[in-house]
Amino acid sequence: MTATCDIGLIGLAVMGENLVLNMESKGFSVAVYNRTTSVTEKFAEGRGKGKNFVAAKTLEEFVGALKRPRKAQIMVKAGAPVDAVIEQLIPLLEAGDIIIDGGNSLWTDTQRREKYLKTKGIHFFGVGVSGGEEGALKGPSIMPGGSKEGWESIAPIYTRIAAVAEGEPCCRHMGPDGAGHYVKMVHNGIEYGDMQLICEAYAILKSTINPSAEEFAQIFSDWNKGELNSFLIEITANIFTRKDPETGKPMVDLILDKAGQKGTGKWTVGHAIEMGVPLSVIGSAVEARILSSLKSERVAASKELPGPTPVPYTGDRAKMIEAVRDALYASKLISYAQGFVQLGAASQLYNWNLNFGDISSIWRGGCIIRAAFLNFITEAYRRNPELKNLILDPFFRDIILRTQANWRSAIQTAVGYGVAVPAFSAALAYFDSYRQERLPANLLQAQRDYFGAHTFERIDKPAGEFSHYEWLQ
Repeated sequence: MTATCDIGLIGLAVMGENLVLNMESKGFSVAVYNRTTSVTEKFAEGRGKGKNFVAAKTLEEFVGALKRPRKAQIMVKAGAPVDAVIEQLIPLLEAGDIIIDGGNSLWTDTQRREKYLKTKGIHFFGVGVSGGEEGALKGPSIMPGGSKEGWESIAPIYTRIAAVAEGEPCCRHMGPDGAGHYVKMVHNGIEYGDMQLICEAYAILKSTINPSAEEFAQIFSDWNKGELNSFLIEITANIFTRKDPETGKPMVDLILDKAGQKGTGKWTVGHAIEMGVPLSVIGSAVEARILSSLKSERVAASKELPGPTPVPYTGDRAKMIEAVRDALYASKLISYAQGFVQLGAASQLYNWNLNFGDISSIWRGGCIIRAAFLNFITEAYRRNPELKNLILDPFFRDIILRTQANWRSAIQTAVGYGVAVPAFSAALAYFDSYRQERLPANLLQAQRDYFGAHTFERIDKPAGEFSHYEWLQ
């Protein structure tokens, strides 16, 4: 087979199909392969018909169709299937070729694979792709991690197919080995936080002023015109406009309150804990999904565990909506601040030298968490690449100060109505802890020293000098 293709893709599920259609629409010739030949044939005769594709029936044909250095992207289920495809490709490739994993792989797997393939002279890239099916087709946010040399070969393709925001492609080289997949993982964790915060805003409003579905659609639509402008707020407004064709009721009201998850949120929180990084908002979002899955237990508990007696809300509806909006905005900012602190810790741990301005800039378009305020995050890190925490940037500090009263008021209202707002509360607790010169950890250290002689530092002694007190004398 003549080597005519700029890139090849293995795995023609929806994301794979849409990515190759995107590549072809941008002028690239693409080889495609799927383990099940009928899937490849269906694509070639359907969405791919008449387009610049080579539909390969075997991996040998697939590799033979690729120009050197060969670029083969894998879009299969994370874990063992990725390793299996890599092993099948290795004998067919040569030094300088590039294997790309575009799935949601664990970053440590990517590090392992990159190190292994380097011994074969083959470049390996872990590429985070965000934007769902539509993003893959029309332009996703792309987070590549791998060698600089390999990046030079694949950059013309990925920067071309990525979304564009403020005139810039939403694709940058993140760093070596697992950097791309790690950034995508934290992106997904922030996505968990964003979604939970929106749901808590919905819960407070529903329990207090109880808007109709039409009113909810208007509230979120109005929010999307201002500081909260984002993809997730936009689709939330749209969700409230949809009616069930069978009953005529709002579709959202008929959906069972059990949330699913694929694992990236748990990975994010787990590694944050390992590194000693507070990630309370995303952690609360993950726990909220887990709690939601205990539906039968919650139904039983609702009959046994009373909360506050519901009372009609008599306050100003507009002020309540404004308070919840401000609480959502402030909490969202804390979630992003925590996410970037985690990225900083991982960058230091793995010597990735992550560029936070680049990261926030490629999240401005194509991806699920795309939002207007990412422009301000990009500007904050470009002003000060060494910024320790986003809430210390003057722009974001002013937002926190402006929204703080309403933020507290919304949470107080939720507590009074017995509405669980774990992510709102976690965000405020982080802010209140971070801004405190002195926390009650002095008592905690006394307890640790009392039962375990773990020692403590004193405020009247030099830092790093540890003492022990004989508590039982």
